[in-house]
Amino acid sequence: MRILVNAQFPLIKSTKFSIHALAIENGRILAMGSNEEIHALASPNDSIEDMQGRFLLPAVCDAHIHLLEYGRFLSKVDCETPTLQVCLDKVRQRVEETPPGRWVLGHGWNHNHWANGYGSAKMLDEISSRHPIYLTAKSLHAGWANTAAMKLAGIRIDATDPEGGKFVRDASGNPTGILLEAAMRLVEKVIPEPSEDENIESILKAQSRLNQFGITAVHDFDSWEIFPILQRLDKEGRLSLRVVKGMPRLFLSRAIEMGLHSGQRSGNLQIGWLKLFSDGALGTQSAALLQPYNGQPGNTGMLVMDAKEIIEIGRLAVKNGIALAIHAIGDRANRNVLDAYRTIRKIESRLELPHRQHRIEHVQLIQPSDQGRLAELGITASMQPIHALSDMETAERYWGERCAYAYAWNSLLRKSVNLAFGSDAPVESPNPFLGLAAAVSRRQLDANPASAGWHAEECLTFEQAWQAYTTGPAYAAGWEESMGKLARGYEADLMVLKEDPLILPAQDLDRLLPVKTMMRGEWVWERN
Repeated sequence: MRILVNAQFPLIKSTKFSIHALAIENGRILAMGSNEEIHALASPNDSIEDMQGRFLLPAVCDAHIHLLEYGRFLSKVDCETPTLQVCLDKVRQRVEETPPGRWVLGHGWNHNHWANGYGSAKMLDEISSRHPIYLTAKSLHAGWANTAAMKLAGIRIDATDPEGGKFVRDASGNPTGILLEAAMRLVEKVIPEPSEDENIESILKAQSRLNQFGITAVHDFDSWEIFPILQRLDKEGRLSLRVVKGMPRLFLSRAIEMGLHSGQRSGNLQIGWLKLFSDGALGTQSAALLQPYNGQPGNTGMLVMDAKEIIEIGRLAVKNGIALAIHAIGDRANRNVLDAYRTIRKIESRLELPHRQHRIEHVQLIQPSDQGRLAELGITASMQPIHALSDMETAERYWGERCAYAYAWNSLLRKSVNLAFGSDAPVESPNPFLGLAAAVSRRQLDANPASAGWHAEECLTFEQAWQAYTTGPAYAAGWEESMGKLARGYEADLMVLKEDPLILPAQDLDRLLPVKTMMRGEWVWERN
């Protein structure tokens, strides 16, 4: 048995009991109570650890992450820069360190924050014509390639736009090097695949960083290639994360053949949701809207999959026990997905199937009349609060008054919608304390603390935001009786903080980091 004493539990409110200690047995919380009560349970061989008055909170589950991509990102050029020139300078530095012929990869650029707007292949060509260069946008819905990379991908002036994607072109019709949506796949297909050992290194690198942030569980939406690697790591006892693995649309038939279904679990791995896409993204103005983007008459974005297509795939999925997770950012996309889910729920009822834990990913812009429909249909809103800080200026530019119902966390919560917060890493940092700061303040992290937040009526309390990082994801994964809380019988997944986050000002939350992280009763991270 492991016993932790002299601790504080800021999220546990009790006027009757003094709780300063807990006992852990077989990876679960056996008991909680006063130091004296828990000490009385100890035997001579038990481990008793003094928490020295530090604060214990449940560990976090990131409800939307790309685990392998995040691990790879940690080795890429960081293109999230204040100016285009700074990005180019970073690429130049990496080129100088890379042998000719090798790919130079980067991630994180956002042209909406650059005075010059999009970059071009020509700019990258001036850095190197001997290295294929490919940089993904922060949103992961656009790519930026140099001529060498496009040549390898077969992208020429006469290339036609692929279905569901677009080549941005100049006035003469030449591809500029900016690739939107499905057009990105053409370049990505010719980038040499990392070896299994390289992928393992990336996953372990990501895992270590996540444990440092107090994260012990994730809902992963990366490619399926990660699954056998995760199985290997789990079998070898090297996986210090619980991973609910989403599957791509093209894997559905294979999943059915293999007998996989949502909730199926082995060790630290669980089968999750079938991932579908309803629209694009705000940054590329491809998110599907009910009304045109401000200043762009006729542009209502890109509806990648309509309700009829979702229903067709959803019928096959639910018949085989597989839940859905559907990307929807614009208000037209969210309404489209909700219309499809209404029919899918009817199919589940008619066939006497259990109502699966379906969800919508991002829910960034949703009409007030549609907000309550998520609760009515039992659909989780999987959202990333830090997106609001990254997107607020772009959203104001393109959505204008519609921003009043964008990133509507509080409105959804008031309508009893289950919120599951994540990061979408590597789109954003997976540090949950950055997300918590965003959720409770809706202010830029360097903003004046006295300034009002962006549509501050949608701010959450710390407790509400914390639940969206703990009990919300647990419910979405079917873990509501075993994860997300510090309570008797629950898994001993927790973090230790030096400061009480409930009394810290919102502007200081982003600097918090755990000193220890525990998963299933074992410390998986300790700060030196």
